[in-house]
Amino acid sequence: MTERPYLHVVRGNPDDAELAALTAVVAGLATTGGTADVPARRSAWSDRSRLVRAPLAHGPGAWRASGLPR
Repeated sequence: MTERPYLHVVRGNPDDAELAALTAVVAGLATTGGTADVPARRSAWSDRSRLVRAPLAHGPGAWRASGLPR
């Protein structure tokens, strides 16, 4: 029984150096997992910065602007 090759060139005629480089890259990705760890995104509901009040406006008409939606 013959084993199937791990890599198969579909198009082109790569030389030995190109195949060695391709094999090294694929083997390196296989050992590291291939992707970088992305930190989990926090929900907007649990974001503590939402509890911080925005600075109050000051100057003429500030009391009127304080009642308007932001």
